[in-house]
Amino acid sequence: MRDSETFGVEKGHGEEIVSWLNNQAKIQGVKLEARLYGYDISTKNFGDFELFSWIGDVQIARKMIIKASKRFKVKVIEGGYKPKEKLLRLKKFDFAKVKKGDKTIGLLEFASSRFGDKQWEIQNEERH
Repeated sequence: MRDSETFGVEKGHGEEIVSWLNNQAKIQGVKLEARLYGYDISTKNFGDFELFSWIGDVQIARKMIIKASKRFKVKVIEGGYKPKEKLLRLKKFDFAKVKKGDKTIGLLEFASSRFGDKQWEIQNEERH
């Protein structure tokens, strides 16, 4: 089981998408549980997003978030891409793709403090 907190959906669609993801997981009999954790993030290039966390298989989560994007015609953040270098840093990093359906429209770099209960912040963003 793996989890990620850097998946997101366009603001205003969080409840609908998370509910749909959990329902689809039950229907398909796969292990995936998604839930909103009350944190919104704003990007310069892509708008506002509601972040959600999930527990389960990363491949299933990625496929289902893309299906949700197509079905509800919304932008989503597909996170959980870790940096390759294994350096000890004071901050933890995560990378994400901003998608609209199958199409990747941008990349995001998240950062958060390793110490304390800090929320993710956008460090860098790039359009494609």
